[in-house]
Amino acid sequence: MKVVVAKSAGFCFGVKRAVQTVYDEAEKAKGKIYTYGPIIHNEQVVEDLAKRGVEIIGGIDELDSIREGTVIIRSHGVSRDTQNLLMKNNVNLIDATCPFVKKIHNIVKEKSSEGYNIIIIGNENHPEVEGIMGWAAPSGKVRITVIDTEEKAENYVFSKGDKTCLVSQTTFNYNKFNKLVEIIEKKGYDIIVVNTICHATDERQKEAAELAKAADAMIVIGGKSSSNTQKLYDICKDECKNTYYIQTPVDLDLRKLQACNYVGITAGASTPNNIIEEVQTNVRNEF
Repeated sequence: MKVVVAKSAGFCFGVKRAVQTVYDEAEKAKGKIYTYGPIIHNEQVVEDLAKRGVEIIGGIDELDSIREGTVIIRSHGVSRDTQNLLMKNNVNLIDATCPFVKKIHNIVKEKSSEGYNIIIIGNENHPEVEGIMGWAAPSGKVRITVIDTEEKAENYVFSKGDKTCLVSQTTFNYNKFNKLVEIIEKKGYDIIVVNTICHATDERQKEAAELAKAADAMIVIGGKSSSNTQKLYDICKDECKNTYYIQTPVDLDLRKLQACNYVGITAGASTPNNIIEEVQTNVRNEF
């Protein structure tokens, strides 16, 4: 059996940087260490950090009660209000927001202050998008809208004289982004489109699609709450019907691969290399 692992599988730059930041702080062991939300969407990493004393802050109310220790902002970033709250409470704040996400914050902040309405192509319930929304000008001055389906794009209504800036969640499906932009641009209004999908995301998705086209079966590894892993799964499933979404090697039913000559493996940006290697080893050893 031929087993091929995508070169782009696993931690992206932003996630690797954020996770390493937390491990480094845990190693110093100077007071309480918190992350605002799970540092990444991977249960194994979060559990390991918990064993090292790292606690997760679940929301604003809990965050507001913290007056000491170190709080680390994860790669997804946070809203301006949340960042200001952390600064006001005078905790030791470490901002591990991915630089590519920070770039979107700055675009939204700048353009909304110039009177541009903001469209975000992405999942409105994803923490990255929630953070991006929080960098727009104060409520009432501009309109901010999140679009993730063709129906929402078709139903978006411009008003006369609108100026609009469109950005994207960094991990959004590249092809779907282009389709939604095409629908919105056909409406013919003054719109600036900034493709803020991370290059690593684009590369990962394209490589997964090509690998899935050639493979008899695809294994996609990542946390169940990982948005970018779900998108990888959808892309692979479109190209290879025998596509399996797993979190750890335990989830993989190797019997389903018995008739396969070529198995492809990819993984989301929150998947540690040791899990990818373990899956690869299990498949190779079994066959």
